[in-house]
Amino acid sequence: MKHFFGLILVCGSAAVWAQDTAVYRCGNEYTNAVRDAKDAKARGCKLVEGGNVTIIHSNPPGTASAPVRAPTPNTPRNDGAEQRARDSDARMILESELKRAEARQSELLKEYNGGEPDKQGGEARNYQKYLDRVAELKASIARNDADIAGLRRELSRLPPPRNPP
Repeated sequence: MKHFFGLILVCGSAAVWAQDTAVYRCGNEYTNAVRDAKDAKARGCKLVEGGNVTIIHSNPPGTASAPVRAPTPNTPRNDGAEQRARDSDARMILESELKRAEARQSELLKEYNGGEPDKQGGEARNYQKYLDRVAELKASIARNDADIAGLRRELSRLPPPRNPP
């Protein structure tokens, strides 16, 4: 008999606990601060059911989490020669990547053969396999073309190379 009442007490407290942790959606805001169903209805809130809701509290608007400090006059700066060396290294790396991407593009275009690449292996018997490879080649060409455009854009952002005196 003792255990029976203990079980009822545990189940009853679990139901009360579940009611206390109700989450309401009030427009774009999720809250558990609504006290009862009447208050929620008055505010136009709806009870969120059937899933877990994770709420991450943020700082109130207008407050910064960490102050942003302006650089002080004592901040070390790159001297001209060091920065030119870095720019030169960056240009060399980007140009080598561009050459590699252009070579890859010419290989892909040669293999693509204007949309009609040669059939390989079992593609003669399985036309869908051939179509899948053609679509993959076309996508690879488009990706590689975007890579080439990005590399050229990065190169254009660098200062022009200086010839040594």
